[in-house]
Amino acid sequence: MIQNLKPWLPAALLLVGLAPAHAQNPFITNQFTADPTARVFNNRVYVYPSHDIPAAPGRGRAGWFVMEDYHVFSSANLTDWTDHGVIVTQNKVPWVKPNSYSMWAPDCVERNGKYYFYFPTTPKDTTVSKGFTIGVAVADKPTGPFVPQPLPIKGVRGIDPNVLLDKDGQAYLYWSQGNIYGAKLKSNLLELAEEPKTLGELPTKGLKEGPYVFERKGIYYLTYPHVENKTERLEYATSTSPLGPFTVKGVIMDESPTGCWTNHHSLLQLNNQWYLFYHHNDLSPKFDKNRSVRIDSLSFAADGSINKVKPTLRGVGLTDARQKIQLDRYSHLSKQGAAIAFLDTANTFQGWKTVFTSGAGWVQYNGVAFGKQKPKSVTLRGTSTAGATVQIRLDNATGPVVAEVAVPKGSAWQDVKAPVLAFKPGTHALYVMPKSSAAAVEVDWVRFE
Repeated sequence: MIQNLKPWLPAALLLVGLAPAHAQNPFITNQFTADPTARVFNNRVYVYPSHDIPAAPGRGRAGWFVMEDYHVFSSANLTDWTDHGVIVTQNKVPWVKPNSYSMWAPDCVERNGKYYFYFPTTPKDTTVSKGFTIGVAVADKPTGPFVPQPLPIKGVRGIDPNVLLDKDGQAYLYWSQGNIYGAKLKSNLLELAEEPKTLGELPTKGLKEGPYVFERKGIYYLTYPHVENKTERLEYATSTSPLGPFTVKGVIMDESPTGCWTNHHSLLQLNNQWYLFYHHNDLSPKFDKNRSVRIDSLSFAADGSINKVKPTLRGVGLTDARQKIQLDRYSHLSKQGAAIAFLDTANTFQGWKTVFTSGAGWVQYNGVAFGKQKPKSVTLRGTSTAGATVQIRLDNATGPVVAEVAVPKGSAWQDVKAPVLAFKPGTHALYVMPKSSAAAVEVDWVRFE
């Protein structure tokens, strides 16, 4: 069972140099992240993404993907995430071409107390491979330190490694390079045990990459991004064998409505619920090579088919009422009178704000855990040039009024406190709106105390 984080943990993490984060979608907001592989180790979720960085003179190719290292993030509840820092970097791997900036989508698995981190990049020895190849770094803990092997895996050319540890103990490596390939691994998880097999039953039109394979109820699901039209959508095929033959079944997630060219994903089951980890360019809407990782819930139909996932900003997990509640990661938003905008367009890592232009606007944020004890007050961070009162209700527009927060007239952000008027224990939605029909006000977050 996944336990909640201890109340003292965020402060303790800061003391040892680890960065806590509270976010919905995207769930990492202190840096660009993409291609998330999620795994459960020792009752904790670990996410191994790639790390996009902006190009600069002498640092990567302008207008393209630039990645020089990998971080790992972990959570006990899918809401509070810890950045454990860099685990592998390009110039500390013996076989990697220096300054290649091509540390693309990784994976990590555990066997016999050892953690095997698989990553693709460009080798310095072009006789090994003229394109990408895949290497392994090994650690005693999921957060490292990881020690890279001196050479990449022999016989593998490509990107996007994924490892399946099957129920019988056999390990399989999957990767992509024009097609998607698979092969058995030796028991040391460092070498191929056979020649690669092309998984050729997939669509022949358009780019295919990023394989992620898992088994459920005797069915092997091969999931992958595929460009059917202009951008990648997430699709899947199934088989009764880890290496196929596979039958294409359908789409997991449609193309990005805003035109983000790539998507890359993993699936995870936790406490009888399945989740889809994927990415989008939320923090870089004008440049889709700087991406950010997301999570949404996923489910299966009775026949084993995957129900299509609709992306959300709210994401998953409960939000503690006593933490900052980012209303801009809403569950529902009115069609008029409310919008979402960056706090600072020059530094998008600061996140977003909810902008109410009139009393017709409202925002609903689901899944706020209040517990049993009534909070005494609520603090709202807001700004209003003319002054405005913000009303907070429980559950919906007709729910009890929890608080009315008067944001004073002014141009600066202010933290305004108000008493809690009504309370119901348990988990509820927040419904927030200006009280006056003509009021204009911006809200960063609210928090109960």
